[in-house]
Parts: sequence; structure tokens; C-alpha cells
Amino acid sequence: MRVLIVEDEPYLAEAVRDGLRLEAIAADIAGDGDCALELLSVNSYDLAVLDRDIPGPTGDEIARWIVASGSGIPILMLTAADRIDDKASGFELGADDYLTKPFELRELVMRLRALDRRRAHARPPVSEIADLRLDPFRRQVFRDGRHVALTRKQFAVLEVLVAAGGGVVSAEELLERAWDANADPFTNAVRITISGLRKRLGEPRLVATVPGVGYRIDTGSDTGSDTGIGTGTDTAHPGSTRA
Repeated sequence: MRVLIVEDEPYLAEAVRDGLRLEAIAADIAGDGDCALELLSVNSYDLAVLDRDIPGPTGDEIARWIVASGSGIPILMLTAADRIDDKASGFELGADDYLTKPFELRELVMRLRALDRRRAHARPPVSEIADLRLDPFRRQVFRDGRHVALTRKQFAVLEVLVAAGGGVVSAEELLERAWDANADPFTNAVRITISGLRKRLGEPRLVATVPGVGYRIDTGSDTGSDTGIGTGTDTAHPGSTRA
């Protein structure tokens, strides 16, 4: 899950972002309305957390923009105002949920997960591909009936790969979807995470490398095409993010 936090209080925004990361939720921060519109225009987000009282285009205006864009991004509004009229106006603008300040991070996480479940109601709650079973809401993974314990980041990467349904996902997209906009494109994070994920999943290797392109879940249709770690020919990324 990737979330955009639109909040002009740096300390609060950073605290929320760091807390969400601990829950395996990638988050970007926009400190004003202009930055929010720019990020929304170039990135794909699963959810938006909007402070109504931000400089530049207000949170209300950002909400209108999201609704008009037809992206379907669920909106959770933040505000210090707790009057019912304030909440009603927020819902009328297109907000899907409302949280008043101050709030507990745990409650925010629960609300975000609830919104994500609602957004994803059209897809099966549990994904299955090859001999893998992934439950995104219980944060559980099973391979051939065996429970596989993963780190938060390994789970996030696997979730992106499973969602692709066997299609190829580039290292850049993995950074975007499982990390955030501040991730260094030349970091070893993808390589290290993929390597650890493969070890946890065991043999036969499930996460295949497509040379010069990226990674995918091997559904068994072309077993043996993987040229991953140990072959010396893995070129999923021209930089250091290959694995």
C-alpha cells in the first residue's frame, strides 16, 4: 500500500510517515497543496490523507481534484475541527473517512487498512499464484501449504509481484510501490530484499529475474528462464538494484 500524506506540520507528517513504514505502508509527504497536486499527477497512490488546513490549494481543493480526476483514490481527511458540520462538509467533498486531531497512529492505520479493503472489494481478499497463497489483510503467506514468515519489506515486495499476476515488475516500480518517492534509485534495497525473499520462499525458485527488465512470479510456464543470483547474468536493472 502507498499513501500520500498532505500535512503542513513537518513533525506530525514525518511521525505519521515513519509510523506507517513500520506497518509496511509506504508513504510520501506533501507539505502544501501545490506539492500534493504535483505528486498526485506523477505517482500512483492507494490512499490520500489530507489535512484540510494547508497552504496553497487547500485540502478541500485537493479532495475536489482527486474526485474530478476519476482516480478513485480513497480520501481520509484530517482536521482539528470536530463539529458535525465540518465533518459533513468533508464527506460532501468526497472524503471517505474523517479523523480529528490529535489522533493515535494505531487508529489511523486501522482506518487506512479499512479504506484499502473497501477499495479492493472487487478483487479476492486472498491472492493465489503458482503454489503461493498471499493474504494481504492478515499479512500471511503460504507456499504449498507451508507458512512463510517474511519481513515487512519482503511482504510488500511480494505483494506487488503477486498483484502483477506473473507479469514483469521493474526494479524502479518495486522501489516506487514498496518504498516511497525518497528511495534512492541506486540503492541495493531491491537486490537485498529480493535475495532475502527468495531464501524465505525456498526452492524451486518462485521469484524469477527477466534480464534487463525486472522480476516476476514464475508460474511454471517457462521454468528455467531465470538468470538470477549465482548465474552471473542477472541484468534486471542497469544499476545496483538488480538481484
